[in-house]
Amino acid sequence: MIDFVTGRIAGKGPAHCVLEVGGVGLRLAMSTGSLAALPHAGDTVTVFTHLHVREDELSLFGFESAAEKDLFERLITVSGVGPKVALAALSSYEPAVLAEAITGEDVAVVSSIPGIGAKTAQRIILELKDKLTGAGSVGGRAVASTGVVAEARDALLGMGFSAAEAATALKGAPADASAGLLVKHALKRLGGARR
Repeated sequence: MIDFVTGRIAGKGPAHCVLEVGGVGLRLAMSTGSLAALPHAGDTVTVFTHLHVREDELSLFGFESAAEKDLFERLITVSGVGPKVALAALSSYEPAVLAEAITGEDVAVVSSIPGIGAKTAQRIILELKDKLTGAGSVGGRAVASTGVVAEARDALLGMGFSAAEAATALKGAPADASAGLLVKHALKRLGGARR
């Protein structure tokens, strides 16, 4: 198993990066958050990895943190959740927020992830809620309680923003913020309300 890779960033794509390691270019599929956290091309970086082995394919997935890798590996143990869906989940929500949604049994949050319907969301919650003891189990902390985040997300959806836009805009909001402050933070990140 390849636990992590240290190499020079040779290039980035919308869902992957290429690391040059000892003269070999390794293509790592990554979440949007992990890609955004990478330094510029030419810089050296260490990335946590998961090697996914199938009969006809070897795929290497990269993660900014051990917490993100841990949650990815837990997600792919759930029947019906493959690595691409798990990566979409991590692109939609930070690990701590997603872990809190799962332990809080928030089907609406989990089913808002592309590729995950209500039944799969319920399966993820059923199989993982006891394995995740809250946001701390995957490192990092949630922005605020799931109820407040869900309220802010619903307000943004009511304004016409997509679930992915709302999730991205709520990242990095102040801890212990009220739903109103979360919405203001999100609107500021989104460039103001749509007209």
